Amino acid sequence: MFNLFSKAANVRLLIVSFCVYLFVNLFENLIHYNIGKHSGAELKFEIPSEGDWTKIIAVMFTFALIQGTLTCLIDDRCS
Repeated sequence: MFNLFSKAANVRLLIVSFCVYLFVNLFENLIHYNIGKHSGAELKFEIPSEGDWTKIIAVMFTFALIQGTLTCLIDDRCS
């Protein structure tokens, strides 16, 4: 797998995919957080606590890395 990222183009693809995932899913995760926190009630928008942010960022980071790696594996340049 480490040979997969030996080319600069592959590393760039991984970084771009990783950053796009983090940016887009940050907003999606905030929406899901608020739906879960206020389910059954009027939808409100609150900023998560520091502890909740830590959990959200850890999960997002993990899945961003998985998505970036899979994107690079699937891309023709990586085969």
